[in-house]
Amino acid sequence: MRRALELAQRAALDGEVPVGALLLLDEEVIGEGWNQPIVSHDPTAHAEIVALRAGAQRQRNYRLARTTLYATLEPCAMCMGAALNARVSRVVFGAWDQKAGACGSVIDLPREPKLANRIDVFGGVCSGESAALLRHFFETRR
Repeated sequence: MRRALELAQRAALDGEVPVGALLLLDEEVIGEGWNQPIVSHDPTAHAEIVALRAGAQRQRNYRLARTTLYATLEPCAMCMGAALNARVSRVVFGAWDQKAGACGSVIDLPREPKLANRIDVFGGVCSGESAALLRHFFETRR
């Protein structure tokens, strides 16, 4: 999670919402990303999506079984949908997102019984640091 926090700080330096993510397979980082929708003119360039894309390219496979996705903020529906479709095994995140979180805050995609895939989810890891980054970012923009 420490590396994800560093990536979130990189996003903030670019004027992006400070969210960082990385994808691990057997304790090896195979993808990492930070929020980039503004600079890339791409609404899908959330940190998690960037990390998943990098991991899929490295693995040469769109299925990412046995991987763990770390993110500094609770993933949104788009990012959780991508993780589910990629067959990510586990998601670990920092701060809860009461406005767009899809792991229990607003909706709970990983536990939706109608979906075929399941992901183990662990929230609140380094939540204080993740929330502080976000809070500072938005306070300076007001």
